[in-house]
Amino acid sequence: MTRDVTILDDLRGHPAGKLALVCHQDDTAVELTYGDLLDRVDRTATLLHRLGVTKGQVVTLQLPNSWQLVALILACYRIGAIPGPIVPIMRRREVQFMLNLTESPVYIAREEFRGFSYREMIASVDAPHLRHTLFIEELSLPETDLAGVTESGPDDPAQVAFTSGTTGEPKGVVHSHNTLYAMNRAQADVLHLTADVVTAMGSPTTHQAGFTWNLIMPLLLGGTAIHVESWDAGRMLDILQESRVTFFMGAPTFLSDLIETQAEDPRDLSALETFATGSAPIAPYLVERSRDVLGCRLYALWGMTENGCVTITRPEDPPMRAAESDGTAVPGMEVRIAADGRLQVRGASQCLGYFRRDHVYQACLTVDGWFDTGDLARDDGYGGIRIIGRVKDVIMRGAENIPVVEVENALLRHSSISDVAVVGYPDARLGERACAVMVASKTLSLDDLRVHLAGLGMAKQYWPERLEIVGSLPRTPSGKIQKFALREGLR
Repeated sequence: MTRDVTILDDLRGHPAGKLALVCHQDDTAVELTYGDLLDRVDRTATLLHRLGVTKGQVVTLQLPNSWQLVALILACYRIGAIPGPIVPIMRRREVQFMLNLTESPVYIAREEFRGFSYREMIASVDAPHLRHTLFIEELSLPETDLAGVTESGPDDPAQVAFTSGTTGEPKGVVHSHNTLYAMNRAQADVLHLTADVVTAMGSPTTHQAGFTWNLIMPLLLGGTAIHVESWDAGRMLDILQESRVTFFMGAPTFLSDLIETQAEDPRDLSALETFATGSAPIAPYLVERSRDVLGCRLYALWGMTENGCVTITRPEDPPMRAAESDGTAVPGMEVRIAADGRLQVRGASQCLGYFRRDHVYQACLTVDGWFDTGDLARDDGYGGIRIIGRVKDVIMRGAENIPVVEVENALLRHSSISDVAVVGYPDARLGERACAVMVASKTLSLDDLRVHLAGLGMAKQYWPERLEIVGSLPRTPSGKIQKFALREGLR
């Protein structure tokens, strides 16, 4: 699934007068047609070119969702550079590591966002290769002057995307225009999305989910993308109504927020047809509430920064499949489950590797060329997969492996539990025991959990032996629970 053109060619190929972006920034909305966007891309590329950015260099972008971020990403392609998006929540330690790994000569951010000063932070960073620090509040775009500049090619790097940090060890994932094309073409085809699509999501565009589903995919199709700088469920519902959004992608936490807020104060969401979600188990009630409250169909998917959407449930499946399965492989990708339960994948959207860490990437490949995802899976009984945990998240209680995700799924069927993570904590006799860390609407005891799990027929050795009720679970920008942080808190 490759082609001889790039994402820039997609931009140029759509009608100039069609609406490409609506960006909600600082309580204002900026609308850009495809013609407007192309003009700003060329002028932004001229700015980067005048700064001395050359082909193959990484431009670091730590920005909230905005038209400037979109223009900067595409401008990198115009001069053969590579966008290096960093989510806004990253701080000095992580940013310094990423700048030094990529040897990026340019860092671009907002001067301040959500009460945090990026100007002060970057001033304290030690990055010898960094030559220019820019803030979008101060940017002035010149007239286009790109004579003699060479654009990116279809197989050139189009992104260095850092993993979201569920293990605390981010890696710079390198994708080309063709691997990004493959993942977005496949997911759009499976869900029958067309140029009529109007997309929105809760994640930042600097995260792989936002980069693919809400930037590359609508650009590929010629649709319209709605970008919102920060998450607020009520504001998002207003925007979904106003812009007649048809497609939304986001973690189950975003979905729950929208459902609760819509139930309290309904908006007209009659245009919304599709909600795709992943990164955490989906409770059956979310499938039903998506239909009854939001009026849309819910799909479950599995994927990684390294390969995008690899499996997803289908429109042809029964709706409740989203709570039972993580879907079947999209066109161009293959999956297999090894004898020890490890999920392995290969195909057209698999990344080129890890930036300047070839040995780390090679260690993830099997002898016959499959990428070991680090996830554990089983056959879902429908020709697809069901994720049952991470290799690093396995809880070994004595001689028994506890199927972490299965336990979490079972707990989420309790009407009072809205969010849960099951993690291991040290035990002198058994090595590890399981603790359920959860968000609940009322006080629960371990006995309550035991009665619930016994009623579902779950084996007693899988039941949690410790319970912690919290206000919220620590998550990455895409909504994945940071279990390493929870484990550290239980030591």
